[in-house]
Parts: sequence; structure tokens; C-alpha cells
Amino acid sequence: MNIDDMEHLDLCPVCGGEMVEKEVTKLLRGGGNTATIRVCADVCCSCGERLHTVETIKRFNEIRIKLKRQEASDFEPTGRAFQVVG
Repeated sequence: MNIDDMEHLDLCPVCGGEMVEKEVTKLLRGGGNTATIRVCADVCCSCGERLHTVETIKRFNEIRIKLKRQEASDFEPTGRAFQVVG
């Protein structure tokens, strides 16, 4: 869910719980690649719903495209990922 040019919502649009602004980690995937980014979001204290600004969602989409195209030269490697088979 996103918020269009809104400062901060007091109540969650999903459950009506209290919303607070927090720094959160967002996991993004593109192709077989994954990246994490720290962003500010309004987060519901009851259900955990996160609301991001339109600008933040556009940034998420740009990162997903770069990941899919394997254009990660401006990303900082943080380790390696493995898939367990069997």
C-alpha cells in the first residue's frame, strides 16, 4: 500500500490501528537477484501494514529493474545467497 503525497496517517487504512513512522528494511527481488534497502514508512502498531510514499515506491521499482538486468554496480555487496536443494 502507498500514500500519495501525505505526511503521516494517524490510523491504519486496513485495521484502524495506530500508525507510527519508522525506519524499515525492504527486501526487493528482480530476476534471481535480491537487495535490501532501509527506508522510512508509516507502520501500523496493530497489523504491521506499511505505507510508503510514491517516491519510495518508484525507487523500489527502479531497483527491481536494475536487479533484473543485473546492473548492480552501484549496489554494495553484503554477502552471498544459497539455495538448499533436496
